[in-house]
Amino acid sequence: MLSDTEIRRAKTKEKPYKLADGRGLCLLVSASGGKLWRMNYRFGGKQKTLAFGAYPDVGLKAAREKCEEARGLLAQGIDPGLRKKATKVAGAETFEAIGREWHLKFSAGWTPEHADRVLRRFERDLFPWLGTRPIREISAPDLLAVLGRIEGRGAVETAHRALQYCGQIFRYAIATGRADRNISADLKGALPPVKRKHFAAVTDPKQIAKLLRALDGYEGTFPVKCALRLAPLVFVRPGELRKAEWSHIDLGNAEWRYFVTKTETPHIVPLATQAVEILKELYALTGCGRYVFPCARTPDGSRPMSENAILAALRRMGYSKEEMSGHGFRVIARTVLDEVLGFRPDFIEHQLAHAVRDPNGRAYNRTAHLAERRKMMQAWADYLDALKQGAQINL
Repeated sequence: MLSDTEIRRAKTKEKPYKLADGRGLCLLVSASGGKLWRMNYRFGGKQKTLAFGAYPDVGLKAAREKCEEARGLLAQGIDPGLRKKATKVAGAETFEAIGREWHLKFSAGWTPEHADRVLRRFERDLFPWLGTRPIREISAPDLLAVLGRIEGRGAVETAHRALQYCGQIFRYAIATGRADRNISADLKGALPPVKRKHFAAVTDPKQIAKLLRALDGYEGTFPVKCALRLAPLVFVRPGELRKAEWSHIDLGNAEWRYFVTKTETPHIVPLATQAVEILKELYALTGCGRYVFPCARTPDGSRPMSENAILAALRRMGYSKEEMSGHGFRVIARTVLDEVLGFRPDFIEHQLAHAVRDPNGRAYNRTAHLAERRKMMQAWADYLDALKQGAQINL
C-alpha cells in the first residue's frame, strides 16, 4: 500500500504511470506532474475507471475512503460511476438529468448488462438531441423527430423501446413535480409496427439429425463444443446457457437451478443422463472457475462465454442465420416435444421457463410437474440420440 512519503517523492516520467494502493485504487502520475486518484473496477462485464480528484487536495486517507464507498455501492449492484454522474445533475430539470436520475433509481433491480444496455441507448440515441432541453419544453414532435432518426437506420424495434423508456422517464418527472404530462402517449401509432421474425430453426427430423452430428463434430474450443452439445438437451435461452454457473448445478441430483431474469422467477432444469455426462467431462477443465462456459480470453473463468460464441460456431459449421439460431434449439424442442413425443403443452411451457399461469391467474411455482418434466427431459435426450444414430422418425 502507498504512503504519503512515497506519493510526495513520486517523480514525473516521459509517460504517465500508476502507483497501486490496492482494492482498485491507484495514483496516476501524469507526464506534466499531476498526481490523480483513480479507481479501476468492473461493472456489467466492462472495465471502468472512477476519478477521485488530485493529490494533495484529496489526501491518501480521503482517497481510500472514497474507494471504500465506491466498493460498497458495487456490492449493492450499483455502478459508482453512474451514481457520481447522477449526483452531479440531481435536482436539475433537463431530460438528461431526469433520465439519469430515473435510470439510477430503477436499474438497481436490473442485471448489470441490461442497465448498461439501456443507458447506452440513452447516450447514443436520446441525450445528444434532447439531453440539454428542460423536460417541460419537449414536445411530441420533438420526441418523434429523435425517434425518427433511430427508425431511419432500420432499427424500428429499438425506436419502440426508446419510446417506452421515454414514457417511463416522463412519468417519473411528473411524479417528482418536474413535468406536467407524458407527451410520449401522444405518439401512439406514430411509429411503424415492428415486424416480428420467428427464430430460425430446423424442425425436420433429418435436418435435426444432421445438426446434432455437426455439433458432435465441431472442431472449436472444448467449452464451446460442450455448450453446443448441451444446448439441444436443455433448450434454455442462449444468455442463460452461456452464463451458467457451476454453483447452480447439482450433478449428483441431475439438476440445474437458477433465476430467470426475463420472467423474474426461479427455474429448475432436470438434467438427462446425456447432459450430466457432458457436464462431468467439462468440469475437469472449467470446474475451478465460476462459469461453466468461461470466456476464452479469461483464463481464471471469471467471465462467461461471449454472446456470439454459439452463433459464430453455427455459422462456421455452415448454418446461415436463416437456417438456425441460438434460440432455435428452443423452437426445435417446443415443436417436437408437442407434435412428435406428445407431451402436455403445460409441461413444455414450464420447461421453457415461460410465464405459465393457472386459470385464476396465479403463477405456478418452479417445482410444478417436476417429476413429469424429469421424464420428459430424459425422453427428449433419448429421442435426440435415436435421431442422431439414424432412426427414421417423421413429423
